[in-house]
Amino acid sequence: MPDPDTTRKSSRLGLYIPFGLLGLAIIAWTAAWFWARGQVESRLDSAQAALRKAGYELSWESRSVDGFPYRLNITLIEPRIADPSGWAIATPRLEGQTYLLSAGHWMIAATEGLTFTRPMGGPVTVTGDILRASLRHMERRPPNISFEGVKLRFAPGAGAMPFALSAADRVELHFRAGPDDEGGVFAKVEGGKARLSGLFARIAEDKPITMTWNSTLSKMSAFRGNNWPQAVRAWTAAGGRITVRDAGVTAGEAVIGTRNGTLTVGADGRIRGALDLSLRQAPKTIAAMGETGAIPPTAAVAAAVVAQARQQGDIVRATLTFQAGQITLGPVALAPAPRVY
Repeated sequence: MPDPDTTRKSSRLGLYIPFGLLGLAIIAWTAAWFWARGQVESRLDSAQAALRKAGYELSWESRSVDGFPYRLNITLIEPRIADPSGWAIATPRLEGQTYLLSAGHWMIAATEGLTFTRPMGGPVTVTGDILRASLRHMERRPPNISFEGVKLRFAPGAGAMPFALSAADRVELHFRAGPDDEGGVFAKVEGGKARLSGLFARIAEDKPITMTWNSTLSKMSAFRGNNWPQAVRAWTAAGGRITVRDAGVTAGEAVIGTRNGTLTVGADGRIRGALDLSLRQAPKTIAAMGETGAIPPTAAVAAAVVAQARQQGDIVRATLTFQAGQITLGPVALAPAPRVY
């Protein structure tokens, strides 16, 4: 009988290849995560340097980036950002998170509340059940930014001027890029509670306050500059306009609303343009504005006469004009026009 052939051992290469590929994938993913973390830290440092060069302040006490292997988590302790005019926002702790596969979409939360500072009014501390924001498509004009606050409470700091609201059930603010070089700005306050001795308290009579704002901005690609005033001037020079589509305040039985208006910014940094208003409970609202000092008492008396002359049923229809640095209702100057910069 012939000798049998020697049995050959089967190759184990097919067994090792998947493990080798898995190891290479783990190494590549790890390298990608550490590269992405370096990019986040580098961009934070670049943003800080660019803002400081433009006259702004961006600072934090400490910074950490973690979340390996799937997320990038940023934690800033005592961050603060301020502009040259005196506006500032600070928080004890700011947390941001994005997934590595969608690094352009960030979720940010102020888990311990925040404090915003007004140039003339001083600081206001904001706390609530939810204080968070979402950032996407930062390359667009404007970027997609959303802010949401739930069960908010507003407390002016020691020595600060009062704030109009003491609480709100919900606050939303959204910026969206649109077609034809446009951008949208939407804001809403629901279930607002007025400060006890303020203007809103007199108008609302302890009833909830609702505010809405829906507008479109043109020529958003021109909104560029080293700082806020430069960007606004460049946008205005290019013909940028704000088209107000729906805005209003409901305070108890009183309603102030507009569904038509065009605004821009003058060379003095103040708002210019006109809004077509409809007012319900106009005499009560105007009287409260005069009593609280929101407008001069003499202007309140003259504005009440204008409102009465244009009243149709319980609704007053009039045009609110922003010109020459003043807000006017018909021929009556009410107050200085809001300053953008």
